[in-house]
Amino acid sequence: MTVTSVAQGGVAPQPFRIAVEEATLLDLKRRLDATRWPDEVSDSSWAFGTDLGYLKSVINYWRQDYDWRKYERMLNGFRQFTVPLNDVDVHFIYEQGEGNAPLPLLLTHGWPGSIVEFHDLIPLLTHPSAHGGEAQDAFTIVAPSIPGYGFSFHPDQRRFGLREIADTFQHLMTRVLGHQRFVAHGHDWGAFVATRLGYAYPQNLAGIHITLLAIPRLRAAGHNPSAEEKRFYEQLDHWLKEETGYSWIMGTKPQTLAYALTDSPVGLAAWILEKFRTWSDCKGDLDAHFSRDILLTNIMLYWITGAIGSSFWPYYARFHEPWIVPSGEKVMVPTGYAEFPREILTPPRSLAELTYGNITRWTPMPSGGHFAALEAPQQLAAEIGAFFRPMRAQFA
Repeated sequence: MTVTSVAQGGVAPQPFRIAVEEATLLDLKRRLDATRWPDEVSDSSWAFGTDLGYLKSVINYWRQDYDWRKYERMLNGFRQFTVPLNDVDVHFIYEQGEGNAPLPLLLTHGWPGSIVEFHDLIPLLTHPSAHGGEAQDAFTIVAPSIPGYGFSFHPDQRRFGLREIADTFQHLMTRVLGHQRFVAHGHDWGAFVATRLGYAYPQNLAGIHITLLAIPRLRAAGHNPSAEEKRFYEQLDHWLKEETGYSWIMGTKPQTLAYALTDSPVGLAAWILEKFRTWSDCKGDLDAHFSRDILLTNIMLYWITGAIGSSFWPYYARFHEPWIVPSGEKVMVPTGYAEFPREILTPPRSLAELTYGNITRWTPMPSGGHFAALEAPQQLAAEIGAFFRPMRAQFA
């Protein structure tokens, strides 16, 4: 596969390969060995945050059994590139789909995730015939690391809000890679990016598919809510009271938290693992639901790049910048939504349609949570394929 470019200044994407220095891994081991552990309220389990006994077990595994080089090789099995865009070297996976007309699909992760989340999903989408599907349903995947995340980060670079992220990815798809028409899927911030793209660039987006609805968290004034809407508002009230401490600190004082999590791999792991437990369909048992190796590989992308502080910036931007879809306006490109039962918030369609004006597919999923690409990759791949299938005629 040849990557051509008309990027800024005519700079072509450069092949990229992950190669972490051994000194970085030795420093990590030293820090893990020297952990200073806090105490914990007796018999509290996960009630006040990450459980001490569980975290000690994970850190012990990280020290003694986890093999970064194995997963470095796994990630290097994907074709990767970087290209300078908007003063940032944007890193992205670019995998060609099988067949004569694979559909170009922008795949965007969120926080506290990374491209690691897509390691099972990408082959299902690029080569469906190898997994019980049809070659005619193939996608060519562009999966960037969000600016400020992973290998799209270097120290002291400018920070990106959601609007700038969407602008950068539109530039990547259209001007760098030449996909004037494409489709997009995302979860977490990736869903917000897809939503913004669908609103701001309808001339380029044939459709968007998301697993988290990017809607304002405000009750409509003078609106008499239905029973379904009341259920959602109760869910929202619980979320705002019990589960948003992380977003308030990252959205208001991100620099303060960055010192601790950039310096302590144990602190970083505790901060991220709690979200995987709380937001997934793991029923309280992370080890039964996720591979420790994959969880640690995701954490490693934050550790080895030092990108945890910069990864907070979309939260800060959300607190301090205009909403991605202006009040009173709607996303009008065809929109598909997969409702995973353990997603952090599951608004009813009546509220979703206040932001998304052209929902053409709404699918309740049988299982899974916020990290659908990791939790239910086959279900998600099938749903993505089904939603975008009718649009393929536009690309013929």
